[in-house]
Amino acid sequence: MIIKKIFSLAASIISVLILVFFITINSKSDENNIKYYSKDEGILAIMYHRFNENKYPSTNIKMDIFKEHIKTIKQIGYNFYNPINFKKEFNIPRNQKMILLTIDDAFESFYSEAWPFLKKNKIPFILFVSTEPVGKKGYMTWDQIRELENEMFVFIGHHSHSHEYLIDKTNDEFIDDIMLANEQFINHLGYVPNLFSYPFGEYSEFMQKYISRNFDFAFGQHSGVIDKNKNKYELPRFPINENYGKIDRFKSIIKSYPLEYKKLFPLEKKLDKNNNPPLFKVEFFRDQNNLNDISCYSNEANSWHKSKIEITDGVLTINFRDKFSPRRGRINCSLNDNGKWRWFGTQFVIKKN
Repeated sequence: MIIKKIFSLAASIISVLILVFFITINSKSDENNIKYYSKDEGILAIMYHRFNENKYPSTNIKMDIFKEHIKTIKQIGYNFYNPINFKKEFNIPRNQKMILLTIDDAFESFYSEAWPFLKKNKIPFILFVSTEPVGKKGYMTWDQIRELENEMFVFIGHHSHSHEYLIDKTNDEFIDDIMLANEQFINHLGYVPNLFSYPFGEYSEFMQKYISRNFDFAFGQHSGVIDKNKNKYELPRFPINENYGKIDRFKSIIKSYPLEYKKLFPLEKKLDKNNNPPLFKVEFFRDQNNLNDISCYSNEANSWHKSKIEITDGVLTINFRDKFSPRRGRINCSLNDNGKWRWFGTQFVIKKN
């Protein structure tokens, strides 16, 4: 009888210890899931498209301006980030900000104009390729893409097959498009890239979940700086073109720092008449300085204005003036944190009624 009680007591103790162990593991797992104020200096990603194609100013950058961008980055003392380190280093806070170059669409002008300069200087970058237009007029060929891919500092990313407005497609059509691209990448490169870029920076909750199950990281087109707390499947980038690439503005962009947060709501970035305007909330870390000094701007009804915000217990809520108009709604928030300008942005896609 005594022996039974001893065994019973021992079993109870073991059960408690196992329970404590799993609670601890889960707690550590949550901590490791990039959710603590890290003071990460960040990775600032910049997005380019065309080079010296002056008839497309909304997606073009002139080469002399691009070279000035690179010169400015070096003069300030920032290093270029090599994407090979993403997977092993993403959850490690950086003590020095780095710059990541990304190029979308694989236009031929990138190959003829910018590639020789980047190759000469061995500057790392990601080239996001949509497979359907490869080899067509104005786009790179697979031979040219393979030439780049052979360099250790060049990384090919997945940018869908068709580069259409995939958020307007059915879920099955979206998946089919990704699968078509996968087949092309395997046929021509021998593998499917593990980095993804949403065409036009547009994605729904379903799209993001699908991408998260099939890729390691994904980039949007909303502004901000990457830190270890950012969602790996909606990483921000600053789009650069002729209008937004002037050197004074560029200098202010690359001096931005991450504005870290725990959670951002809603998860669904596709809006319709039932959820427009959205209930928008951001939960910040209590360690964030000067949170009451944050300013946000949003473009409801296609008009940019300072947003009406409320901050309660570290949670920021925006009370929108009106609905967002098709096609995109944007929110940008910034904060002067003892001389460092911290920034994050969000983009919604609005379905036409």
